[in-house]
Order: sequence, then C-alpha cells, then structure tokens
Amino acid sequence: MTTTGRRALLVAGASAAAAALTGCTSEEAGPRRPDAAEVAAAREAERVARAEAALRRRAVTASRTLLARYDAVLAAHPGLHARVAPLRASAAAHASALGEGDRPAPDTSTGTPDGGTGSAATPAAATAPGAASPSTGTASPAPSIGAGTAVPADPAAALRELAAAARAASDAHTAELLAAPPEYARLLASVAAAGAAHAYLLTEGARA
Repeated sequence: MTTTGRRALLVAGASAAAAALTGCTSEEAGPRRPDAAEVAAAREAERVARAEAALRRRAVTASRTLLARYDAVLAAHPGLHARVAPLRASAAAHASALGEGDRPAPDTSTGTPDGGTGSAATPAAATAPGAASPSTGTASPAPSIGAGTAVPADPAAALRELAAAARAASDAHTAELLAAPPEYARLLASVAAAGAAHAYLLTEGARA
C-alpha cells in the first residue's frame, strides 16, 4: 500500500472515531430539560389545580356541615320529621353531588418542575362528615354539632336556626361561583338556589 493510501485510510479511521465519540456524547447528555416557559406553564397548571381542589373542599364542607345540622335537629325534635326529612334528603343529595370526583391537589412531594418540594393535600372526601366509606360505599353518620351550636329546645327556634344554616351554606356556595370551573359553577348555583328555597320553606313557607 502506498504512503498516500495509508494516509487516506488513517484519515478515514479518525473521522469514524470522531463521529462515534460525538454520538456517545449526545446519548450521554440525557433528556432535554424544560425551558422557562414550560416550567412556568407547569407551575400555573399546578396552581389552578390546587385552587380548584380547595374550592371543592370548601363547597363540600359547607354542604356537609348543613347536613350535620339537619341531622341534629331531627335527632332533637323527632316531631319535625315530616317537615324536615325531605329537605334533609335533598341536602344529602347536594353534598354527594358536590363531592363527586373529590380528589387531592397534585402531589408534589417528589419535587416540582424546578426541583422544589411540596406536600400533598388530603382529599375532603376522606375526612368530611357524611362522606362515603371506601369499604362499604355508604355514607358515614354526620357528627353532631358541638355544644356551642346546640339545637334549641323550642321546635320553632330550631327551625329558625336550621333556616339560618341553610342560608349560610347558600351564601357560601354563591361566593364561590366566579372562581369555580364552569360546570362546577353551574352545580354550585343550583345548590345555592335550593338552599335559599329550603331556608324559606323552613320558616316563612310554613306560614303561607
């Protein structure tokens, strides 16, 4: 082989080695890191998801608190059953509807897109009164309201207190409308309207 041929062979071999080395370097670089815009978008999506989860928990808590008050009034005044029980059943359906799809906020305990850490939220359905039991699928009994909100001994006063609780829950749902996602906002509006109607039926409606 001539000197020129050997030189050409060496040059070709060096080029092939350089190409192989470049390929190995590219493979070892790892996956592409997200850019600033992608990190910002991920953070915003997480913020929106957490805000929605918190709103749902507040709505469910308001409805289940009202449900607990219905139960307390019925327990203290069995004679009001015919009047109060249908409204209590409606309130239970509202609490169930608002709690459908309960989910915790995104779990960031393993790190956020920029390497930070966070803590996962606890789903409302796991701890709120009246929530369905995972093992039985039935609603757990709502706890009695505390001594600070004891049911009045007078039935009429108990109804007035229950009507006030229904109005408070209705107002709480109405206050969340602008921040809620469209579909959930429609549900909140419906539940708020029903709560206002319940308050009327518990007091003024009885006099009509």
